[in-house]
Amino acid sequence: MFWIFNLAALLCMVYYIVILVYSGISTSWSFLWLIAAAMFLFLAFGTEYYIKHAKKIPLWVPVSVVTTLLAGITVFGVIEVLIFTNAAGRDAQGMDYVIVLGTEVRGEKISDSLKKRLDKVLVYAEQNPDTIFILSGGKGRGEALSEADAMFAYLSYNGLPEDKMIKEGKSTNTKENIEYSKNVIRTVESLRKHSDDGEMKIAVLSSDFHVFRAKQIAKKMGITDIYGIQAETNQVLFIHLCVREALAVFKDKLLGNM
Repeated sequence: MFWIFNLAALLCMVYYIVILVYSGISTSWSFLWLIAAAMFLFLAFGTEYYIKHAKKIPLWVPVSVVTTLLAGITVFGVIEVLIFTNAAGRDAQGMDYVIVLGTEVRGEKISDSLKKRLDKVLVYAEQNPDTIFILSGGKGRGEALSEADAMFAYLSYNGLPEDKMIKEGKSTNTKENIEYSKNVIRTVESLRKHSDDGEMKIAVLSSDFHVFRAKQIAKKMGITDIYGIQAETNQVLFIHLCVREALAVFKDKLLGNM
């Protein structure tokens, strides 16, 4: 086990360096891999110490460590299976509304992740010309305009008719994305004299790793028949984003958001 833990620590360090070289410090939570490396090193030397001094250490210590480790691995594994399953799902077709979740805008320039989501919108719009897209995302630190405005500008420039887009520019996280977009849809439907939410087909469009959490939050918000549309994720960062997303799922579950 000593060498297995050491190898795991080394792989975490290598991946951390890859992230830094590939995208720099702009990739949020990249330090997770340093924490993981430190944890594996602790387990490696802890295992070695226990083997040499087993008689001096109470049995409850290794039992507690192993139990906690196995529980953590199990919970993490289940969450990752759910994330991967939804990431690989088929795109829902024929939606009345698609909530497009925003992500980082650097100044006035959209990030690669956001571009991939918007390119997915353009493809989906060609296949589903009657769908209305709710562009959801407010203005955060380092952003010269709201994510909704940036999305609207990109999609308009690339030929998506303006009457097929509605901006929601106040939300700052996934929960608010869904909540505020739902309110926008209700307002539009009330103007159209449609009163039964059950008749509407609504989907959420986001990066593939993010779709599971977004759908679960939408269900918590009362959109029970929510569908998912997956945008491609950068392959180099995919593992990092899935690990980070598992922690976000755990957090939102604890906070009652899903």
